[in-house]
Amino acid sequence: MWQKIKIWAEMIKLEHTIFSAPFMLIAMLWAKTSGSLPTFQELFFCALALLGARSASMSLNRVIDAQIDALNPRTADRAIPKNKIKAWQAILMAIIGFGLMYLAALNLNPICVFLFPLAVFLLSFYSYSKRFTWLCHIILGICISGAALGAWLAIGGQFTSPIIFLACGITFWVAGFDILYALQDLNFDQDKKLFSIPSRFGKQKSLQISAIFHLACFVFFILSGWSLFYFTKQINFSALIIWFSALGMSSQWFFEQHKLIKQNPNQIETIFFTANAKIAFLLFLSVLIGKLFFN
Repeated sequence: MWQKIKIWAEMIKLEHTIFSAPFMLIAMLWAKTSGSLPTFQELFFCALALLGARSASMSLNRVIDAQIDALNPRTADRAIPKNKIKAWQAILMAIIGFGLMYLAALNLNPICVFLFPLAVFLLSFYSYSKRFTWLCHIILGICISGAALGAWLAIGGQFTSPIIFLACGITFWVAGFDILYALQDLNFDQDKKLFSIPSRFGKQKSLQISAIFHLACFVFFILSGWSLFYFTKQINFSALIIWFSALGMSSQWFFEQHKLIKQNPNQIETIFFTANAKIAFLLFLSVLIGKLFFN
């Protein structure tokens, strides 16, 4: 049983929720009025939606990409190509995952129910995107930014500038590190006529584009905090300074990520996971401290 759980957890890359969960929590904390925190019910159903979205999207991705994964030496050992998990089982997991998302939406803001079909479409569409556009990295970023956007709407119920800027920042952050991740498959993607920024522009230009995306993400993160303070008045100046300080501290991990990947291209997966997990956690911690002690 434990071995089976490990296989499923590996298939849906459960550990990669470290990239979306902190921003979901950031959005929830920012969406609450000054001095208040998310309720247990809000936390539970937002987490349930995140778990459902992760399970559904990755299960579908593995089914849709099964033939491609079997041909790629890097992914040939994945669960479906190795027949450790049947395709129908993964499809059933995706249905359950979307069901969990819908259940969560029903217990949150009505706008979440209204936007549920759009979320299902985007999470399903991403897996096909690399077959026809090198903008697949941006599409992945949009999907992951949905964790923060959905959490904000679940509590706040409306689009305002802070969440729009935050979602844009997450999109470029994810797209930037996904480009680095895709460098592992540059030759394979070119050979199989699959679309990605590395396969379209080559290694050196891809590194430059990734750096530009990460610079853009920084700008949007700065704008999200500023608009939250200046326009919506949902944080005070002290909390804003803590957010800016965390951004400044995290810049070293952005820089080191690009530097280390140039030096150790064979360690891309480890480098990208470690650096970006630190970034996400630090930014969440800064918002939590600002909320608990300075609001």
